[in-house]
Amino acid sequence: MHISVTLCTFLSLLFSAHADVVERFEDEPECMKYFYKDKVPEWGASTPGAARLCQRFVNRYHFATLYDTNHRIAVYSAYQFQPSNGGGRERRWFVEPQLVNISWQAEMKDGYWLGKDHPGVYLGEKQALDEDYKHSGFDRGHLNPNGHHAVPSRNATFTLTNVVPQNPKLNQNSWRIHETQLTDLFKENCSKAYVLVGAIPSADTWIIKNNVKRVNIPDYLWNAYCCVDNNDRPVQSGAATARNTEENKVETLTLEGVGQFLQQFSNQPVGELFDNNCKAQTDNKKM
Repeated sequence: MHISVTLCTFLSLLFSAHADVVERFEDEPECMKYFYKDKVPEWGASTPGAARLCQRFVNRYHFATLYDTNHRIAVYSAYQFQPSNGGGRERRWFVEPQLVNISWQAEMKDGYWLGKDHPGVYLGEKQALDEDYKHSGFDRGHLNPNGHHAVPSRNATFTLTNVVPQNPKLNQNSWRIHETQLTDLFKENCSKAYVLVGAIPSADTWIIKNNVKRVNIPDYLWNAYCCVDNNDRPVQSGAATARNTEENKVETLTLEGVGQFLQQFSNQPVGELFDNNCKAQTDNKKM
């Protein structure tokens, strides 16, 4: 019996070490590289029903997502920028198997084929499905944009746990232009760029299917970045917000400014989005 219990414990630890859904990002070292100096933001940590996803594709991680299973949209995705190596848009839309059953595979999978693997099992209790977005009038708006990655990380961004219902005019115009401007900035000024992109859920605006509130339509999108040199020292930072409407306008901010923006939507301190607020350590000595 003792040997059996020990073996079960070992197998449990072995499985959890390779799981996509984790209790804490800090428990998976390979997932922590998407957070500057291993600083996981306090923002969103207390979201009811939050799931922490180390986004696995072709058997390795590509970014991290804090996912709100109640609203079925991400709180934020965290990633490191990569110059694109080309490659077209992924035609599949992936879902997270372990949000259906924690014992299922630890890698995102095409929702259609996951359904075929598990006939009769409803996949959408804790996450959005592709059919939720069809004919909704909203784009599947990437938080972590595919254009900020090389293949295969580019493919991995096409998971529905990384998208939100985004106003088409915003998604295809000013937000897309802003993402392109960040691409140029990161290529020119950064050895590495750590990025957070998130959404602020609305009070009660949803994609509704069959009279069921399926996916919350967020009021705002936001992002923040920390740009560092070859020695991992901060050289530049910034942020932006946009109302998720046809207003089609992006407002650029400082990290302090986006912190103040986020504070409007929380009764708890926002805290630092990046270690030391993406400031060089020498700055502390001058304060």
